[in-house]
Amino acid sequence: MQRSLSVVEDPRFRDHAGPSDHPERPARLAAVSRALAPRRDRLESVPPRPAGDEELLRVHTRDHLALVAESARRAPCRLDPDTYACAESHAVARLAAGASVDLARRVARGESPAGFAAVRPPGHHAEAGRAMGFCLFNNVAIAARALQAEEGLERILILDWDVHHGNGTQHSFEDDASILYASTHQFPYYPGTGDFGEVGRGDGEGATLNVPMPPGCGDTEWVGVLQRVLVPAARAFRPELILVSCGFDAHRDDPLASLDVSGAGFAAAAHIVRALADDLCGGRLVLLLEGGYAESGLEDGTAAVVDALLEETPATVPVPEAPPGSTLRGLVQRVAAVHGERIPAIGAP
Repeated sequence: MQRSLSVVEDPRFRDHAGPSDHPERPARLAAVSRALAPRRDRLESVPPRPAGDEELLRVHTRDHLALVAESARRAPCRLDPDTYACAESHAVARLAAGASVDLARRVARGESPAGFAAVRPPGHHAEAGRAMGFCLFNNVAIAARALQAEEGLERILILDWDVHHGNGTQHSFEDDASILYASTHQFPYYPGTGDFGEVGRGDGEGATLNVPMPPGCGDTEWVGVLQRVLVPAARAFRPELILVSCGFDAHRDDPLASLDVSGAGFAAAAHIVRALADDLCGGRLVLLLEGGYAESGLEDGTAAVVDALLEETPATVPVPEAPPGSTLRGLVQRVAAVHGERIPAIGAP
């Protein structure tokens, strides 16, 4: 038996276009669309709408909004060495942020059991006052603040499994204990943030949890970290909704990274987070597309994740062994050394 899934998908997200050789390109969404196509009879389409200034200003500065708006008037241009803007980019970035807000609010209100937003440009690198790393507005941070301001949610878990650390998301919430930001990412790698010792500050100390993974890690390490680190951390935090910065660039086909996660690994991750959402927050789970630059990886990963979200109940995922001397054991021990006093169950199978 299967359930429904709300999905945001719109051809306007392909209007954000830059140099033909840029990895963050409209064809990324064509790959996602191919994965969704045979499943559309089970998907509920949610139309996107642009975010307003009030929503954006909960995360970004007014100067940043003006800069992104101005980029449309002087397009084509670059906002940093990696981040381009065309004449349509400002409108498309607002559409991505607004879609993320509406989908998250829909799930929070119980109008959908879960949601997947196939939006671009991605968002998790965007800082309060800076576009960077292909990102203009921070979609997941904007959605989280909207949930707090408009739906009254008090505790939100943001899981970022993009292969790059979400510096902008971390910095948006690092002094806020009401948002648990947990990230698995390749390290050292762009943007250079996300080491084990970055745990938040002030009132938010301990509410930032980073698992920097060395190149070559695959399903064993990725799934093992989610089960041995994320699961106990989430259970201790008890979120009211889970947001996932859902990048597919940890996929083994991705040209910009060196992790070795398969479609089966993404399926396992989706089942793990589904089970957490079902157990902790009434199933309220929203995934927002971030990176992923191999069309094969995007298609494979999207199909795996969406199938897991459509299942009536999540599958039980075996916990990978973590023998002494293994990479997985080392990663878990490093996290436990930092967070173990706050979350004693870290590392348990």
